[in-house]
Amino acid sequence: MKLNELQPAEGSRFKRLRKGRGLSSGHGFTSGRGTKGQKAHGKTRLGFEGGQMPLYRQKPKRGFTSMNHKDYALVSLTTLNTRFEDGAEVTPEALMAAGIVKNQKSGIKVLGNGQLTKKLTVKAHQFSASAKAAIEAAGGTTEVI
Repeated sequence: MKLNELQPAEGSRFKRLRKGRGLSSGHGFTSGRGTKGQKAHGKTRLGFEGGQMPLYRQKPKRGFTSMNHKDYALVSLTTLNTRFEDGAEVTPEALMAAGIVKNQKSGIKVLGNGQLTKKLTVKAHQFSASAKAAIEAAGGTTEVI
């Protein structure tokens, strides 16, 4: 067998039906849709339930999503205490490299959960009041990026 002799197996290639191309084609006139009825006349929009009140309109709507909402990646003091050495500089890049934060989202926020015994220089987008107090009490510094 040579490359110029290659061809698909018998019956493996199905010729596309050309609907609506005359009566003699076998798929003309109604184009295989049958006669009359909603399906024959045209399509309905997505979510249409035949005139019944659609599910998306039945369900109650509550609140709204603010355009200015920021979603922060959260980091606790306990995590910083266990993962970083004394005197280390904690930055968003260092947190990503350590595998603590997978996605920075809108920024990183440090929360005051747990204890901090090491002196760290923490650079983040936001700090809770208790986290800031705990970092400074341990001899470290905080810097808002």
